[in-house]
Amino acid sequence: MFNVPEQLLAANKSYLETAMGITAATLQGAERLIDLQLAAAKTSLAENTSNAKALLAAKDAQEVIALQSVIAEPVFEKTLGFSRSLYEVASQTQAEITKLFEERAAEFNKVVVSALDKVVKTAPAGSDIAIAAVKSAMAAANSAYGTISKTAKQVTELTEAGVAAVTSQVSHAKKKAVRA
Repeated sequence: MFNVPEQLLAANKSYLETAMGITAATLQGAERLIDLQLAAAKTSLAENTSNAKALLAAKDAQEVIALQSVIAEPVFEKTLGFSRSLYEVASQTQAEITKLFEERAAEFNKVVVSALDKVVKTAPAGSDIAIAAVKSAMAAANSAYGTISKTAKQVTELTEAGVAAVTSQVSHAKKKAVRA
C-alpha cells in the first residue's frame, strides 16, 4: 500500500515551488522591462535636452533644417532597438515560464504513472481495463501537450524570424533613403 497524504503533501509542495518559480520569473521579466524603460527615458531626456540646446543655438533656418535631419536619423534606430529589446525580454520570460511548466508536467506524469503502478498491484481483478484507459488517456494528453508545445515553439521561432526580417528590411530601406 502507499501513503496518499504524503503524496498529496509532496504534490502541494511541488505546485507551490512551481508557483513561486513562475512568480520569480515574472518579476524578473518585469524588472528587466522597467530597467529598459528607465534607461531609455534617461537617454531620451539627455538627447532631447542636447538637441533642444543645439536647435536654440542655430543661427539661421538652414542650420535648423540640417540639425533636424541629423537629429531624426538615430531616433528610428533607437526605437527599433528598444522594440527589439522589449521583445527579447518578453521571449526570455515566456521561455522560463514554459520551462517550469514542462518540468512540472513531466514530474506530474511520473507521479501519476507511479501511483497507477502501485494501484495495479493492489487493485481487484478486472480493473485492468480501467487502469489501461487512464494510462491511455494520459498518453493522449501527453501527446496533445507535446503537439501544442511544439506548435508554440514554432510560432515563437516564426515570430522571431519575422521580427528579424522586418528589422533587416527597415534597416536596408533606411540606408537606401540616407544614400538618396
